[in-house]
This record gives sequence, structure tokens and C-alpha cells, in this order.
Amino acid sequence: MRVFDAFNGDADGICALVQLRLANPEPQATLITGVKRDIALLERIDGRNGDQITALDISLDKNRPALERLLKAGAKVNYFDHHFAGEIPEHPALTAKINTQPDICTSLLVHRAVKGQFAGWAITGAYGDNLDRSASELARAQGVSESDASRLKRLGICVNYNAYGATEEDLHFTPQDLYRRMNRFQDPLEFLDNDGETFSKLENGYEEDLQSARNAEILLEKPNAAVMRLPDEPWSRRVSGVFGNELANDFPDRAHAVVTQGARGLLVSVRAPLNNKQGADEICRQFDTGGGRKAAAGINQLPLADLDRFIAIFADYY
Repeated sequence: MRVFDAFNGDADGICALVQLRLANPEPQATLITGVKRDIALLERIDGRNGDQITALDISLDKNRPALERLLKAGAKVNYFDHHFAGEIPEHPALTAKINTQPDICTSLLVHRAVKGQFAGWAITGAYGDNLDRSASELARAQGVSESDASRLKRLGICVNYNAYGATEEDLHFTPQDLYRRMNRFQDPLEFLDNDGETFSKLENGYEEDLQSARNAEILLEKPNAAVMRLPDEPWSRRVSGVFGNELANDFPDRAHAVVTQGARGLLVSVRAPLNNKQGADEICRQFDTGGGRKAAAGINQLPLADLDRFIAIFADYY
């Protein structure tokens, strides 16, 4: 039997897998991941009868053909996600725990599945996914102090920041490497106390890149919506998502889009208003490489010729 773990390379995907594998170790599992926008991960698995596959934090809708192929080949698939899924296949070898509500993430779904054994990692993943209220509620329920919750929030943000990039060459750590470093610890506070070198590299990069992003070109600025453009630089691609989160937190009644030049087109990160977590996925799915969830979504390769159309749809929606 072969075991495959296919997970999004952001904080939510990594923290979800950390919890799952601390509860159910599979040291020989093949890790299938990439930058945050690499979501068609099941395509990379050939699939044989008896294979055990876990999918974490990647849209079922974007992986549907590969999922159906794997099930037909005789693989068993355990699927955790919170993105738009479309119709979920009915198959005895598929276990799907999918919830698309705007205040849930994959780390919180896994937290429930493993009966709360590693709540610190669930809190970290939720903070990384910019679900501050959900993360803080869980932290209070678990008796986590405000100072420790602040540390977990910082870790989640920095791990999430690391996932953004056009390729893994843009990142400070590959998601596989970061997962292995984090999976050594039952609690993320232990990780922070014992692997300061990893966290310091993430935090320093985050601070430097975010400071640069605050000088972004403004393409649109209205009370209800704003669009920012970052230059064609590795730091821009790294910071695009967390910059969008910062804008969302600073202006909770306004929707935001951050546009960055990628290798094959524009990368777009969309954040719905925090006070109206709707529509980000609906907007992005109108473009060929778009997808995500209601509160936060993106477009992987937006042609420059479509930029004005995107801005018009975005501004009109909100």
C-alpha cells in the first residue's frame, strides 16, 4: 500500500497535515504540495488499487477529474477542504469532510476529526488563513493565554506568507521542508521555542516584504473596493496574500484585490470585506484560472488584457 498526502502549501494546509500525522503517523507517505496556487495536486498521483490518499485544503472542483480517476483505479481518498467543491462524488472509497462556510478552514475541520488533540496547530492554521475570530474563539476555549495566542497568530501569518510565489524558488522554505520542521513538535509553541532559526527567517522576510508592499501602486480606491498592483519581483509574489489580509483587517468594510506579475500572467489575490465575507470565489471563478472560497480567492494567470474587465467586475460586485 502506498500513502500520499496532497496538501496546500499555505499555513492552513500545513497545519492541517501536521495535526493529522501527529494523530495518525505515516512516516513513509509521499508529500504532494507546492506554492499556494498549486492546487491541482491530485493530477500528480498515478493511482493504484489500494493506495491511501489524503487531500487537504485543495478544491475538489479543481481536482475532480483526477479524483474520479483515482477512485476508479481503486484508491481510497480522505478529503478535507473548505473551498468551493461543486457536486461531491458519491463513492464508497471517498470520505469527504468539506465545509465552505466563511468562518471555517481545513485546520479546523481536521481539529474536529482528531478530537482536538493538537489544538495549537489548528489555531495557528486558522490565524494563518485570516480567520482571526474563529482562531481566537478556539484559543479561549482551549485556555490559551492572550500572549501565547498572539505568538500563534504571528506564526500562522508568517507560515502563510511563505506559501505565496509563482514557483518554489520564490519561497524561503519549500512547503515540504516547512511541514517536516513543524511536524516534529506536538505544539506550535514548542516549535517557536526550539526552532527559532526557521521562524526568524520567516518573520524577517515577512516584515521586509510587507514594508515594501505598503508602497503599492493604487489602481482603484473606492469606499467599497480597492485594487493594488505590485511589481514583478519575488518579494511581491511572496507578500501578495498577506498584504491582502492586512488591507482586509485595516479596512473591514472594503473588498481588496492585489495584482502581481507572475511568470505566465497576472497573479490576483482577492479578499472580500471582513464584514461581508461573500463573493471572492464567485468573482474569481469568472476567469479561467480562478477559484477559492467566499472570503478569499485568487486568479493564477490573468491575462493583462483582462485586467480592466476584472477590475470592473470586482468593483461592481461590491
